[in-house]
Amino acid sequence: MLNFVFADDEQARRDITRKLFKEFENKGTNIYISSIVITEIDNAPEEIKNRLMDLIRKYKPTVLPVDDETKDLADKYVSEGVIPSKYIADALHIAVASINNMDAIISWNFRHIVKLKTKVEVNGVNKLLGYKEVEICSPEEVIEL
Repeated sequence: MLNFVFADDEQARRDITRKLFKEFENKGTNIYISSIVITEIDNAPEEIKNRLMDLIRKYKPTVLPVDDETKDLADKYVSEGVIPSKYIADALHIAVASINNMDAIISWNFRHIVKLKTKVEVNGVNKLLGYKEVEICSPEEVIEL
């Protein structure tokens, strides 16, 4: 989601993302990201990497690690057909939130994360394995209008 702060080709999403981060800042909301986000940023082209790392320094999100429990849960999402194996990073993002008892995942990823099938099936797997349900939503659903 961080990259949408700079998405000049998607102005509506950029503006909503900027507004969301402003709301977080004004309310003192704690922001959490998975360590996968840092890995993805590290693998980005240098200019993009620098811009995103500036955001990390500005908002100081808590970085949640990927451990064996997280990997096991992500593998379960894949084995149950919730997330395609090709997109294991998406399953890991969700698993990190679930393992760490996050209330919500906020994402612009409508392909594998923010969609009804994923919401229902992630929470079904979580319930079966004793994890709490996690709300999955887009930034648009979170901002105050």
